[in-house]
Amino acid sequence: MLGKLNEEQIENLLKKQVTGRIACTDHGLPYIVPVNYVYDGKQIISHSAPGKKVEMMRKNPRVCFQVDEIKTIFNWQSVVAWGRFEEITDMAEKEQAILALTHRIMPFAEKPINHTSHGLAENEEDVGTRLDLILYKIVLISKTGRFEHS
Repeated sequence: MLGKLNEEQIENLLKKQVTGRIACTDHGLPYIVPVNYVYDGKQIISHSAPGKKVEMMRKNPRVCFQVDEIKTIFNWQSVVAWGRFEEITDMAEKEQAILALTHRIMPFAEKPINHTSHGLAENEEDVGTRLDLILYKIVLISKTGRFEHS
C-alpha cells in the first residue's frame, strides 16, 4: 500500500534520522549530497567543509532536502522538504548548532572519538576548533512525505 505521511509522521521521520540529502543547483546543474543533520522542528542544521555544495548554496539558496527510512524494498517512508540555505555566522548560534550536531551524531559513531573533519569532539571545550567548518541551516518552507508498506 502506498500513501502520504501526515504532518506528525513527517516531523517524526525528520527528527529520527541523522543523515539526509541536500539537493542544490547552479546554472541549471543539479547536485545532491548526503549530510549529517539535526532537525529542531523548524530547520535542518548541518555543517560542511568549504566546497562545491556550499558554493552552490551561497549562489542559489533555494534547496531541497530528502530523508528516508528503508526497512525493505516494500516497507519504507520518505520526506522531501524545500527550504532556504542560511549560513550561520552568529557565534552564539554557531556554538548551539555544533553542540546540537555533536549530541545528535556522536551516539551513531562506531568509535565515539574526535572527528575533527566534522567539527565533533569528545570534550565540549574542543568543539569549534576547526576554523574552516561552515555551519548552516535550511529553513524549511514546505514538506511532503510518502510511504509504502504491505
